[in-house]
Amino acid sequence: MNNKLGRLFWPGLWVYFLFLAAFAVATAAMRNYILAGAAAVALVALIGYYILCRRRRRRIIQEYVKTAFSSADAVSTAETPFPMALVRLGDSCLIWANDAFGAITGFQDRYLEQRLDSVLPNFSTDWLTSGKTEYPYDVTLSGRRYRIYGQVVRAEDPDSTILGMLYLSDLTELYQIRDEYIRSRPVVSIILIDNYEELTKNLTENAISNLNARVNDVITKWAEDYHGLLRKLERNRFLFLFEKRDLNRAMQDKFSLLEEIHHVENPTGLEASISLGIGVDAANFEEGYDFAALSIEMALSRGGDQAVIKDRFNFSFYGGRSKESDHRSKVRSRVTANSLMELIGQSSHVFVMGHSNADMDAVGAAMGICCMCRKKGKKAYIVLDLENNCSERLIEEIRAVPEYRDVFLSGQEALLLCDPKSILVVVDTNRPEMVESRPLLEAIPKVCVVDHHRRAADYINPVVVNLHEPYASSASELVTELLQYSVEKADVLPIEAKSLMAGIFLDTKSFNIRTGERTFEAAAVLRQWGAETVDVKRLLQNDFQDTMAKYQIIKSARLYRQEIAIAALNTTTVRALAAQAADELLNISGISASFVLYPSEGSVMISARSIGDANVQVILEPLGGGGNAAGAGAQVKDCTVKEALDRLVASIDRFYED
Repeated sequence: MNNKLGRLFWPGLWVYFLFLAAFAVATAAMRNYILAGAAAVALVALIGYYILCRRRRRRIIQEYVKTAFSSADAVSTAETPFPMALVRLGDSCLIWANDAFGAITGFQDRYLEQRLDSVLPNFSTDWLTSGKTEYPYDVTLSGRRYRIYGQVVRAEDPDSTILGMLYLSDLTELYQIRDEYIRSRPVVSIILIDNYEELTKNLTENAISNLNARVNDVITKWAEDYHGLLRKLERNRFLFLFEKRDLNRAMQDKFSLLEEIHHVENPTGLEASISLGIGVDAANFEEGYDFAALSIEMALSRGGDQAVIKDRFNFSFYGGRSKESDHRSKVRSRVTANSLMELIGQSSHVFVMGHSNADMDAVGAAMGICCMCRKKGKKAYIVLDLENNCSERLIEEIRAVPEYRDVFLSGQEALLLCDPKSILVVVDTNRPEMVESRPLLEAIPKVCVVDHHRRAADYINPVVVNLHEPYASSASELVTELLQYSVEKADVLPIEAKSLMAGIFLDTKSFNIRTGERTFEAAAVLRQWGAETVDVKRLLQNDFQDTMAKYQIIKSARLYRQEIAIAALNTTTVRALAAQAADELLNISGISASFVLYPSEGSVMISARSIGDANVQVILEPLGGGGNAAGAGAQVKDCTVKEALDRLVASIDRFYED
């Protein structure tokens, strides 16, 4: 140790001891045992004397340091009630400490050469050497909580020892007040019965009253455990105020009300379903209620039957694992169609954009919006990467139609063409990072969204017109409903009807999954408008090589939990083939969910499908993915396939364990 203070504690006498030891050994080797014995005795005596002198020197230095600190005006004295300690930063050894420090640590008689971490476990002085004056964590000693401050003491000699002075401030009472303040902060929550209209449909007043009483009883009993204030605002909406101390308990309980309410059924056997929107960390009650309202909107846009917590920065989700049931109203589609047509009529340019690597659902929905624009006499442009997409055959047919020869633009071309009066319609996605051109999304102030995927925490906001229905099979189905209220049959081109039908075919896997009566109604309308299912089937065909590649992916799949098929590829593949392989794996008996992973440009892509209880959207959401319960995808950046597979398996385990 190259410092002056160290030489005071350990003077360099070891060289002399070593010389005496060597002399004793040499004389013994020369068989002069008397001289060797005398040298050995002298060596032992000198070492003993050195130890005694060393202890005396330590006591003298300790008394000197204590006296120096007691008489210094610039530094707190040793008698101060604040615990203080002087530490050598090189090796974190205690040099000096006052009596107050010793009283809370119990090491008042053994400071010199005592390691600091033996007094304060897991304590580091790196924050001092980095120039900070406050330890980033609290320290608990003898049941009291301390905040530690410090300063570096440097001598004029650059080679001298660098010391650090530590000051311990007892803030136990202040922390207790702070913690109680945080625990007692109000939490504003809205409890909404998702399917109240369906529950009470065709029921008598007496049956409705009985049903309301059962629902109210379940909600009231749950709320009583949290000592809050529950008030009914409307027939299907409650306001619940409680303290934040009870929120963690509700989270640990996974919001048991979500399951308890399912025990309430109407006479037809339909189970009740609720959503909870919770606002926390708000500045006041008004902001807390706004957070809760946003949470309810988020819960409904994700299918309901879940709890959503909104703080000042993020959303947190609980539940939402059940399959969505269709709660849509045609009134909303009619109102959205009128609003969108009015907005189109007021615009200078209309740009339609789907997600990156657009599939036939995104292209079909974009074609439907173009039809609406043509009805209003406005030119529409579809923003799409013609080199990287999953709809080459369909796009080739579209571009052969005179009305669509110059309709496709790149994101850069659209940026040059847009102006303040332009509008952007985003279809088949609600996430900013998933769109074809993020700069275009940020450049156009008026944005409309038409999407059927469950909303993610980072959704597009703000929007002028928003038709977000997670119960729909596809974006093409939603756009088809908009067309029914905005155009006539003669206004729809055959290629547009075909494209919309192809989008529904793709997302429903030829009407096998996520289909409802509205899905078949939309398909029937498209059939009347000229869509041929045989032509759509040809669009979905693969050539021989792609078919063989698809079955190679299927061959590489392995079973997990006896019902989940996972295919992890070490080589890249086409996104469409991965999705088709995931679909094909569900045709195997006993398989309820499938995942296909493959590398792509430094990331790992995941395609997921489900026909069982596994909600693949919830499973992939921690990996940055999105979608719906039956089909989802994710792009895991900056990792290998093995790492992505490990994260996927961990997420599957959490899903089943919860």
